[in-house]
Amino acid sequence: MNQMQGLLLAGRYRLGESIGSGGMGRVWRARDEVLHRAVAVKELTAAQWVQEADRAVLLTRTQTEARAQAQINHSAVVTVHDVLEYDDRPWIVMELVEGRSLADAVKEQGRVEAREAARIGLWVLRALRAAHTAGVLHRDIKPGNVLLSNDGRVLLTDFGIAAIEGDKTITRTGEVVGSVDYLAPERVSGANPGPAADLWALGATLYTAVEGTSPFRRTSPLGTMQAVVTEEPAPAAHAGALGPVIAALLRKDPAARPSADEAEQMLAEAADGRRPSAAQAYVPTRTNQLPPPATPRPATAPQPATAPQPAPAAPGPRRWIRRLALVAAAALLGGGAVFGYVQYEGDGGGRPRAEAGEEKDGKGGKDGDKVVGGIPADWVPVRDAEGFSLMLPKGWSRRVDGNQIDYTPDNGRHFVRIAVDRSPDFDTPYAHQVDLERQLKLPDYQRLHLNSNTFRDRPGALWEFSWTAGSNDTTKGPRHAISQSYISRDGVEYVIYMSAPEEGWDKTREQFDAVLRGWRT
Repeated sequence: MNQMQGLLLAGRYRLGESIGSGGMGRVWRARDEVLHRAVAVKELTAAQWVQEADRAVLLTRTQTEARAQAQINHSAVVTVHDVLEYDDRPWIVMELVEGRSLADAVKEQGRVEAREAARIGLWVLRALRAAHTAGVLHRDIKPGNVLLSNDGRVLLTDFGIAAIEGDKTITRTGEVVGSVDYLAPERVSGANPGPAADLWALGATLYTAVEGTSPFRRTSPLGTMQAVVTEEPAPAAHAGALGPVIAALLRKDPAARPSADEAEQMLAEAADGRRPSAAQAYVPTRTNQLPPPATPRPATAPQPATAPQPAPAAPGPRRWIRRLALVAAAALLGGGAVFGYVQYEGDGGGRPRAEAGEEKDGKGGKDGDKVVGGIPADWVPVRDAEGFSLMLPKGWSRRVDGNQIDYTPDNGRHFVRIAVDRSPDFDTPYAHQVDLERQLKLPDYQRLHLNSNTFRDRPGALWEFSWTAGSNDTTKGPRHAISQSYISRDGVEYVIYMSAPEEGWDKTREQFDAVLRGWRT
C-alpha cells in the first residue's frame, strides 16, 4: 500500500496516506496540485480482481456513485470534484472531510448523547431530502457513511449503491445490496424501495448511535434480515426525546412512516431536548410481525398478522424466507453465494496471491508433503485488503459478505471465514461466542467444546461444533466447524472460522491449525 503513496493521478492528484478501506475500495488523502488543496480520492480496488463478467457492473456502479453524488447540491453531502480512470479502473476525487465517521464515534465513546444524535440525524435527513429531490436514493445509510467533521459539520457520503430515478442499468434481478443491519423491511421482502427506505435506515442508524449497537443485528445475515421484517427492536433506553422519532422511522410499513418534512420537525425538536409531540402518534407497527400463535406453528412457515403492502414483485413470507435462506444460510453454513464480489490482493503482476505459487523463505511449492514451521510447504501467503494476512493452499478464491471474508477452493464446500469487527459488542471473545451459540438454530447441533483461551497473547475463545446441514445448504449432511476468536491490541475482534463436511474432518482440522500459525495482522 505504501508503494502507492506519491502516485500522481491524471497529472494533478498526488496520493498521500490511506485513510480508510473496505472490501470494495480504499480512500486516500491526496493533494490537488493544480488548485493547491487537499482532497480525498476513492480507489475501486475490487475492480482489479473480480471476474470479467462482474467488472463492468462494478465500474458502472462507481460511475453511477459519482454521478449521483454530483447531482446533489447540499452542504451536508460530500462534494464530488472529479472522476478519472487509472490502471483500468475508475477513481473518484471528493471533498476531504477532516474528522471521523459516526461509526468511529460510537466505537470510541460507546454511544452518542441523544441530543447530539438528533442533531446528526437532522443533517442527514436534510441531505436525504436533497438527494430525493434530485431523484437519488442512497440505499446504504449507516453510521459508517455519516461523517462528523472537526468543524461540527455532518456530511453524508458513499452513494456507491445509490439508485438514480429512471436508471435501471446497474441492479441485477434478485440482487440485495446494502448493509443488512440497515436494510428496510420492504427491501428485504423484495419490494421496490422508495425514499421511505432511506428514512428507515436513518432510524436504524440513530438507534445505533444512542444505544451503541444496531437494533436488528443477529448472528447471521439471514437472522438479521428475518429480525428486520418480523421483530421490533428493544426499546432505546438512552434515546430520551429522540426515542419516539426512532420508533416512527422504524415502522415496518413504509406508508406508515413520517414524511421527510414531519421527520425533520421531529428531529429539530429532539435536538432541542423537547419530546416531539407529533411522534406520539407513531407506535411500532406489527404489519409484518408474527402474531402469537394459538397452537405451535413451524418456524419455517410464518404468517404475517396482516397483509403487507408490497410492490407487485414482492414475494410472500414463505418465499422471501426461503430465498434469503439460500443466500444467507449458505453464507453462514456453506460459504456459497454471498453479498459482494470476488476480490484478491494482487502481487503487482496481475495474478492473485493465492495462485502465485512462488517460492518464499524456502517454502517452495514443489514438495506438497513437506511442512515448514507447521505450515505445508506448498501453501502461499495471502495478503487481504482488510489488513490481515494468512497462509492458504494455492487456488483458494476470496468472497466478501459485509465484514466477513471467505476463502474457498470449491465454492463453499470447504472454507475459511474471517470476520472483522472494529466495534465489538462484547468485552470478551468468550462472551461473544456464548451469545452466538445461544442464538444458533442448527439441526442436530452438538457443542464439542467452547472455552476461553489465549491467542497471540490476547484474550480469545475456541469453539468447535457439528450439525446436520439441510438440502438448501452448500453441503447436505453432517458438517463440522471450528473457530478461534480474539481481540487484537487495537481493539479489533477477529474470528477465524473453518467449516467442512464431517467426512475428512481430520485433514480440515490440521489445515485449521496451519491457518492459525500463518495468521498475521
